[in-house]
Amino acid sequence: MAARKQDEQGTKKVRAAKSSVDAPAAREKRPSRERPLASAGDDVGAAEMGRRVAEQLRERRRARGMSLDDLARASGVSRAALSQVETHKSNPTLGLLWKIAVGLGVPMSELIGAQRSGAAVLRRGDAQVLRSLDGKLESRPLTPAGASPFVELYELRLSARSTHSSEAHAPGTRELVVVLTGALRLRVADEVHELAAGDSIAFAADHPHSYENPSASEARYHNVIVYDR
Repeated sequence: MAARKQDEQGTKKVRAAKSSVDAPAAREKRPSRERPLASAGDDVGAAEMGRRVAEQLRERRRARGMSLDDLARASGVSRAALSQVETHKSNPTLGLLWKIAVGLGVPMSELIGAQRSGAAVLRRGDAQVLRSLDGKLESRPLTPAGASPFVELYELRLSARSTHSSEAHAPGTRELVVVLTGALRLRVADEVHELAAGDSIAFAADHPHSYENPSASEARYHNVIVYDR
């Protein structure tokens, strides 16, 4: 009986040890509820967007008679980084696209896709998500490329307790932000604005500004960008 009892206790210890080893692995495999998993087509979409940006950047730079050095001075992006994007050797981040667009004096949407004539439709699955360098901010275009040279609409998703800083956009640019879920702490120059779900704000985006999500869960916003005519 004593030997049998010792065997049962040994078996329980082995099971307990195995459970403690397997638990972390199970937790690692469990998908996060904070953000949906990337789709299988993300890499293909990013490569296609990078190709379009390379073409649009080269075409618009040459149309303006700008060298890479000229654009580097106007955008604040190094010549080497511009060359990497223009030759499609790297895919630009959200922040880099903004700087290039400001340097060229064009809406960012013109770099993402070619202009179209007539009716234009953007399917949800065709909209290529743009990401910040740290991956905390995602921006999804909600209007087809070329729909308007003066207005753009994006859905923003900002991770919990994260901040995304943006440099000043082109002179006269304004933004309208609507908080869909979560909260937003918006800083424009020296001003700070606290917004909750359902709130909206319009501000001059030709000043440095930042979006901060102070909440413990992901926040979603609609972002309308209006360019000066």
